[in-house]
Amino acid sequence: MANEARDYLLRQFETAWALTSYHLESLTTEECLWRPASKGLHVHPLPDGRWRADWPEHEGYDLGPSSLAWLTWHLGFWWSMVLDHSFGDGKLAREDVMWPGTAGNVREWVRHLQQRWRTMLEQVTDEELRSTQRTRWPFQDRPFGDVIAWANVELTKSAAEIGYARFLYAVSAAD
Repeated sequence: MANEARDYLLRQFETAWALTSYHLESLTTEECLWRPASKGLHVHPLPDGRWRADWPEHEGYDLGPSSLAWLTWHLGFWWSMVLDHSFGDGKLAREDVMWPGTAGNVREWVRHLQQRWRTMLEQVTDEELRSTQRTRWPFQDRPFGDVIAWANVELTKSAAEIGYARFLYAVSAAD
């Protein structure tokens, strides 16, 4: 029964990852850069070729729907942050995380994050899940198991948002 809690969380993660990878599999850059409405969070090219993501000042519905580029950036953002703050030096900031510029690069980036996350989770013990030692982002002073559970929910949410936006794009392109 050693590491039983970790194994539950890993199985939940695998389910969330399967849904996410399904939605990313055939994603195109054209879809990513499409804007579902005149307002909404998006990414913007910088003069040096990198892409900076918008950051909301609030989370109200009047922000409008996010673009697929922003949704994929946000997925990479929170995963990069939780990896760095849980298993790295904890110095990564939002401004350091750029959108990778193409759907192919998004897939590569997110697969890399998934592999790193899974590798780290496979090493965590149930004792470490109860500890607060690794819990530095997105919250503190809670068991690390809460961070993993949050990441599983966040991954599922990201997959649902990406899937929904792809449905919107598919019918808008058909019109």
